Amino acid sequence: MRLLRSTDLALRVLMRLAVAGDTNPTTRDVAAAMDVPYTHAAKVVAELQHMALLTARRGRGGGLSLTEKGRGASVGALVRAFEGEGDVVDCDGAASTAPCPLRSDCRLRGALRRAQEAFYASLDPLTVADLTADPTGPLLLGVPHVRQDLPGGPRRR
Repeated sequence: MRLLRSTDLALRVLMRLAVAGDTNPTTRDVAAAMDVPYTHAAKVVAELQHMALLTARRGRGGGLSLTEKGRGASVGALVRAFEGEGDVVDCDGAASTAPCPLRSDCRLRGALRRAQEAFYASLDPLTVADLTADPTGPLLLGVPHVRQDLPGGPRRR
């Protein structure tokens, strides 16, 4: 199964914030550190904020911070939320020009649905905090932060 870019980014943002300590990176910092377009990061951050998994404060001293709900969030639930309710395959033809001619008597759709649910179920017990336990936490701290708002342009800190 392949995750959407937004799902991957959401997980990485939450993991990064879980080890941020007293620092509050901005959405621009996160976008630069993750090497993704700011607009993409902003959409993901807005969704995570809507889900009450992080807080975002504007202005001087602002930035992003993980909430307790975010720290304890189930990875399986997060992936389900970002991936949506769709099946692994498009048997009904919603995204293609025609439905699959085998859809009425095919066993593949059910097998793939069970495999998809098993994938999610294997992620359900994991939390964001679990993902940032050693040795991952220290590695995340090594991801460079880029400050866009400093005079003279971007600088690594």
